[in-house]
Amino acid sequence: MKKILQYLFEHKTLSYQQAKDTLLGVGKGIYNEHEITAFVTVYLMRSITIQELQGFRDALLELCVKVDLGDHKLIDIVGTGGDGKNSFNISTLSCFIVAGAGQKVAKHGNYGATSISGASNVMEQLGYKFKNENAQLKREVDEAGICFLHAPLFHPALKAVGAIRKNLAVRTFFNMLGPMVNPASPTYQLVGVYNLEMARIYNYLLQQTERSFTIIHSLDGYDEISLTNDTKVITNNGESIRTPQQLGKRMVVPQDIYGGNTVEESAKLFKDILKGEGTYAQNAVVLANSAMALHCTGNYTTYEDAYQAAVVSLESKSAYGVLQKLIALQ
Repeated sequence: MKKILQYLFEHKTLSYQQAKDTLLGVGKGIYNEHEITAFVTVYLMRSITIQELQGFRDALLELCVKVDLGDHKLIDIVGTGGDGKNSFNISTLSCFIVAGAGQKVAKHGNYGATSISGASNVMEQLGYKFKNENAQLKREVDEAGICFLHAPLFHPALKAVGAIRKNLAVRTFFNMLGPMVNPASPTYQLVGVYNLEMARIYNYLLQQTERSFTIIHSLDGYDEISLTNDTKVITNNGESIRTPQQLGKRMVVPQDIYGGNTVEESAKLFKDILKGEGTYAQNAVVLANSAMALHCTGNYTTYEDAYQAAVVSLESKSAYGVLQKLIALQ
């Protein structure tokens, strides 16, 4: 690691192979926490290159505990996190609405490193037990329509840096990697990113896969459709800018989508929204993200058709039924 650090301190960038080898070393426990902290800090001071990101991604995938969830065409809805906005768990809620509409979901997530409540925090609080046993995860997808993949159980490198990320409490390149290393290799992906540079990098990397993808970035900095501003939407087929009115029928203000001050508050809010007790603004934001995810699958002719399917899933309590079924399987 000393050589690599010296190299980086001279403002040089890593080749694909150097990046991959370094993260393989992190995952295998070769480096101590001080070396890893120094390494991560470099990328807080400069942008990551596409070669470096590809190397890091492929290292994580090489070490990853693989999952086979059958022949389902799965979707993941995931944000990079790190937008510093502390909104409620929009992506995770959208997963349940999408599952309630009949689309199978393999949600990949982790504890919040920069927010109060990440996807794993809220799922744990709701009673979900993290696991990496293939048969149990497959049963959840078959019977409830969704399973949750807690990243550290599948990625040794993420486990190795968990405490470091929590202590730093700032956005690191691991935020960028999360959406790219879902162990279930979903067919479809809705990815939220925190800036336009990240959107460009993701577009480049996802174009090389066979996935049907949609990348979203709210122009005021959210890594999801926030309805607080226009949203940049990038798909396999091109780019567009969409207004809050086009995506969610209305505009909302940041305090409308605040996530609470504790994990307990976040979990209560999560359940209230699924039970149909969310505010108009909260529902609008979750429905917009759910609709974009459903539309990404190609199973709906228009975005409006996908939006209506999301509305039915929420209002009929189908989405809440998915949560109840999933927790009952624990």
